Amino acid sequence: QAPPEEKLARASLALEGLSVGDGFGESYFGASDEAVAQRSLTPGPWPWTDDTLMAMSVFEVLREHGEIEWGALAKSFGVRYEPYRGYGPAMHDVLPSFAFGVDWRAASQSLFYGQGSFGNGSAMRVAPVGAYFAEDLEQCVRHAVRSAEVTHAHPEAHAGAVATALAAALATRRRLLGPAAQPDGRAFLEAVLTYTPRGEVHEALGKALDVAPDAPIDEVVATLGNGSAITCQDTVPFVCYCAAYHLDDYPGALWRTVSGYGDMDTTCAMVGGIVACSISRTGIPEEWLERREPLPRWPFE
Repeated sequence: QAPPEEKLARASLALEGLSVGDGFGESYFGASDEAVAQRSLTPGPWPWTDDTLMAMSVFEVLREHGEIEWGALAKSFGVRYEPYRGYGPAMHDVLPSFAFGVDWRAASQSLFYGQGSFGNGSAMRVAPVGAYFAEDLEQCVRHAVRSAEVTHAHPEAHAGAVATALAAALATRRRLLGPAAQPDGRAFLEAVLTYTPRGEVHEALGKALDVAPDAPIDEVVATLGNGSAITCQDTVPFVCYCAAYHLDDYPGALWRTVSGYGDMDTTCAMVGGIVACSISRTGIPEEWLERREPLPRWPFE
């Protein structure tokens, strides 16, 4: 097992990649199709959204507790809540209540007539968990579920968080052990699928195995989704596919992802968080880092 400082450094790298991807994707809402097709960067600054804000809370809890502690994460979500960051509608009621000690279990379970949410918010923030627990995939799965449960009670939301965390963990292993640790995109997807709980997310991930790495993006979206439904089922398979075939190419991964449109800030945040784990910080273009809205100091202090 790596020392806590090393684990946190890995989680910080995931957060860096996630936040740049978040701001990058967010900046293309309203941009022209030509800008995406020609890979023209939008002007900065690129504001990050709730994806990054909640991922910073995840990182903060890992730094303070060495694990995902439900109450601490709920409290951080509530205290750090900024309503203009683009949260899903249900979170505007739930998150502020956490700051005042409302029981997260009851709040999470009450959503959507008692079935809980299976929105992609459970998966958008989880890459730091995968990076932190990369040496122990069972712990990775356990704490990915914990990170989801605070706001998302539905099993598909848990599965989405698990798959995304596993992708970040496997990408981290690839960087630490070399490409031989995960030789190609298909093997990467198969490894993610192995540990993802059975259900709709698992089934949709399985379809990604049959999509060619260079398939037209319209075909990819038609098969896997693009996050436009804001669910884990139509976000996580697309994200894992885009990341799997660009593990050494951060810009290429995000251009491929944003060309699918849909929930671009979230899909790019997730892909950015995963791919960053497979490269070093130097793999993220400096120009992109400079355009991203600066991160606050509180998660790191």
